[in-house]
Amino acid sequence: MEQSEELLRVLQDRFEKHMYRHEGMDWNAVQTKLKANTKKQWSLYEMEKTDGEPDVVDYDRDTNEYLFYDCAKESPKGRRKICYDREALDARKKYKPENSAVDMAETMGIDLLTEEQYRHLQRLESVDLKTSSWIKTPAAIRKLGGALFCDCRYDTVFVYHNGADSYYTARGFRGSLKV
Repeated sequence: MEQSEELLRVLQDRFEKHMYRHEGMDWNAVQTKLKANTKKQWSLYEMEKTDGEPDVVDYDRDTNEYLFYDCAKESPKGRRKICYDREALDARKKYKPENSAVDMAETMGIDLLTEEQYRHLQRLESVDLKTSSWIKTPAAIRKLGGALFCDCRYDTVFVYHNGADSYYTARGFRGSLKV
């Protein structure tokens, strides 16, 4: 219970500090939805614990859901130096990373950002100026062994490709969660 209250305080502080991410939204409505769903609270706690700094970035009127993204300035520190998915991790013969982006996201109960979501976040504020983040990769690209990642350089969002089994100290992933 104490952990839940602390998480809600952190999320409320972030919500109030960054109103430009969710203009016209009301914290009390968000909090009501969060208090009714401990599973989603746990996922947000995991996002917070891995330095994702989750915050509300959108609201879907059709489903009555708030959308949280990782809003940390750089790719979350607790989710870096990982390859794209389990298949890529299992395929590595030497110097295997400890985990994969897809596996971590699934364990946390969140989704990797899509390219569209990543671009939406970048319209709110520039992130990944020194790091990069894996994004949800289309099946056709993944089938050929590749995966996509993004970053922001020269005031421009770039989408790149790499082998899904690659990993770098400065590449992690950003997640999303519907509440």
